[in-house]
Amino acid sequence: MTQVPTFNRSLLHPRYWPTWIGLGLLYLLVQLPYPLIYRLGCGIGRFSMRFLKRRFNIAQRNLELCFPDMPQQQRDQLVIKNFESVGMGLFETGMAWFWPDWRIERWFKVSGLEHIQRARDNQQGVLLIGVHFLTLELGARIFGIHNPGVGVYRPHDNKLMDWIQTKGRMRSNKAMLDRKDLKGMIRSLKQGDIIWYAPDHDYGPRSSVFVPFFAVDKAATTTGTYLLARMGKPAIMPFTPRRLPGGKGYELLIHPAVENFPLDNEVVAAAHMNKVVEDEIKLAPEQYMWLHRRFKTRPKGEPSLY
Repeated sequence: MTQVPTFNRSLLHPRYWPTWIGLGLLYLLVQLPYPLIYRLGCGIGRFSMRFLKRRFNIAQRNLELCFPDMPQQQRDQLVIKNFESVGMGLFETGMAWFWPDWRIERWFKVSGLEHIQRARDNQQGVLLIGVHFLTLELGARIFGIHNPGVGVYRPHDNKLMDWIQTKGRMRSNKAMLDRKDLKGMIRSLKQGDIIWYAPDHDYGPRSSVFVPFFAVDKAATTTGTYLLARMGKPAIMPFTPRRLPGGKGYELLIHPAVENFPLDNEVVAAAHMNKVVEDEIKLAPEQYMWLHRRFKTRPKGEPSLY
């Protein structure tokens, strides 16, 4: 389990200078008034479509696969709004890492805290189901201000980025766990902790099953939720950090615990969790990470979808 990291002088090596410059610029930009950050982030996101052609095509393809009945014009508009959200996601990461609590709370409305309290009254751990919204860093920060928990993450290959992201996330988390540390997650849940977990990406064929996700009949889906629910006996609680239109701030929606989650079959459990994830995405589809190749893993013998 990762605690607050200590600074290492090796992070001052010249190889990290470009990262330091980028982080310094991000720190300065997020000191701007939020309405200006909103306009700047959306503008940068739209501008980036000219250069991120591969990601643009992936987003289009994902939306085509998931919503085949959506009119093409509507999908095109959704891609544009999604890139605006990509630009905002960069600034929101800086806001999550560098803003003080009072400034974050000023721009957030939180609902559903009573569901967390109910689980605690029942002496249950909470498996907090987050999906890869582009608001994720900021949403996790405001959630942690109210209910510090244990974050699950993938260590960054760049040691400076790993230090800064861990330090930023630890501002409102009790500790961090590598996403591969399943035993650590189960132990934390049994101790009554809140574990943030995202089951919505394609992590390859290992520990995955193929179940429906939107209109894609066979999407590789992790069985991690099933194992955590079966072994840790937590309350499974989705949450949605959603950006409000027009630079009006954010709302964090904490939903009631999932009822009747299947614990006797990992395939049924994965399909059930995908329905939960779909409901979350529908609340802010333009803010989801459609640029990720969600369907890169295919059953043996089936062609690529990209």
